[in-house]
Amino acid sequence: MIILVAAAGKNNALGKNNDLIWHLPNDFKRFKALTSGHHIIMGRKTFESFPKPLPNRTHIVITRQKEYQPEGCIIADSIEKALEISPKSEDVFIIGGGEIYALGLPYANKIELTRVLDSFEADVFFPEIDLKEWKLVEEEFHPKDERHKYDFSYQTFIRK
Repeated sequence: MIILVAAAGKNNALGKNNDLIWHLPNDFKRFKALTSGHHIIMGRKTFESFPKPLPNRTHIVITRQKEYQPEGCIIADSIEKALEISPKSEDVFIIGGGEIYALGLPYANKIELTRVLDSFEADVFFPEIDLKEWKLVEEEFHPKDERHKYDFSYQTFIRK
C-alpha cells in the first residue's frame, strides 16, 4: 500500500523555511510507529531538514541533482522511479514535502494525516484532499495540553 503521512494545518500548511511550524511530540511518536521498518519516500529538501537519516527506515530521496548521493540513501529522479524501487508487498510511506505529496497523491491508497486545528503562515502546503475520491474512515481528536500547543486530530483517509 502507498501511504501519504503528513501533519498539516487547517489551511494545509506543512512548513516554512524548510522546517515544521509546530512541535507535537505525540505526532512524532505516531510518525515513528507508522514508518519504522518501512521504505520512506521524500524530496531532497525534506531529507536535508533532518539532522540525520531516520533510524530503522529505508530512505528514498527524489532529486534531479545527478551527483546527489547521501550515504545510506537510495536516489530516484521521479516519484515513479521511487515507487518502482519500493517493495510491492509492503507499505511504503511518502513523507513530503509539498511537491512530493502532490506528485504521490495519484498513486496513494491511504492518507495518514495529523490535522493541526489552526491556520499557519507557510511556504509549503499539503494538496487538497478531494472528498469525492477519498473517504475519512477514522478520526481521533487530541486537545492541546502542556506538551502540545495546538488541538489536533489524527485522520485516516482511504481512496474510494
